[in-house]
Amino acid sequence: MINLAEYIDHTLLKATATETQIKTLCQEAMTYRFKAVCVNGSWVKRASTMLTESSVELATVVGFPLGAMSKEAKVAEAKNAIVDGAHEVDMVLNIGWLKSGEYKAVQEEIAQIKKAIGSHVLKVILETCYLTDAEKIKACEVAVAAGADFVKTSTGFGSGGATFEDVELMKSVVGDEALIKASGGIRYRETALKYIDLGVSRIGTSSGPILVQN
Repeated sequence: MINLAEYIDHTLLKATATETQIKTLCQEAMTYRFKAVCVNGSWVKRASTMLTESSVELATVVGFPLGAMSKEAKVAEAKNAIVDGAHEVDMVLNIGWLKSGEYKAVQEEIAQIKKAIGSHVLKVILETCYLTDAEKIKACEVAVAAGADFVKTSTGFGSGGATFEDVELMKSVVGDEALIKASGGIRYRETALKYIDLGVSRIGTSSGPILVQN
């Protein structure tokens, strides 16, 4: 039987998130033994303290949610996140560059961020709701070539979230060369289990307790 908790990145990325809410997020992650929590960069240092002596990984986001800031800013943000205690980085690729056909620039940005964080896990958010199928394929190819550990569907802040079809397409491209994280709109246990059945290794959700209790 699948232990769904081991797949969950318990997530709180709202601009209005308070310290009390971040503390609750970390406590829930420890209680349910989720794989990780995912918070904005400003909370990483405090979340790291909250998770001390816990097996829960700490993830944060870089270039979030638009992916459109400079490469240098993203690299600096990623480096700072690791210094503050993050184990994993979920970065948004430069969607505009990708849609402009500037694949070399997109790959170089991902590669530099991966280099900046070393052995720590890098997940590349494609924001699939804005991409054609051809662009999704290219984004996966570029992420793998750049050394990303995961490709991820969505920020949860775009016009759409994860879909089964997108995950199937992503899996067909990356195969065993990268893992897949589905995120955005995953609120039901049955949905999460279907994603896992399709080959997903992580589920990004703010509904973790509900998913494992039902």
